[in-house]
Amino acid sequence: MLINRWTGQSLPAPQQLKMLLVNEGLTPELETLPAHSNLKEHRHPFDEIRIIIEGNLIMDINGNQLLLRPGDRIDIPANTKHSKTVHGGTQCLSLIARRTF
Repeated sequence: MLINRWTGQSLPAPQQLKMLLVNEGLTPELETLPAHSNLKEHRHPFDEIRIIIEGNLIMDINGNQLLLRPGDRIDIPANTKHSKTVHGGTQCLSLIARRTF
């Protein structure tokens, strides 16, 4: 698992974040999770790449809870158990992409 925290003064536009993923050869999709939603533990046969655009998301990866904020990126390796919960009273918008081998 790799986390890149956004440290800039202001957040880039969603289109700029999308282009970062496209430049890596990925096909990003927009995911909208309603406030307080919770997705139970699961895993994928591909790497999941996620960049938060709006809202806050708590990722639980193998028992480690991580709070992701706008601009933060997480790369979750294939077959890693994880769950996610929207933190706070607003929805969470993320760009997600998969990397297959």
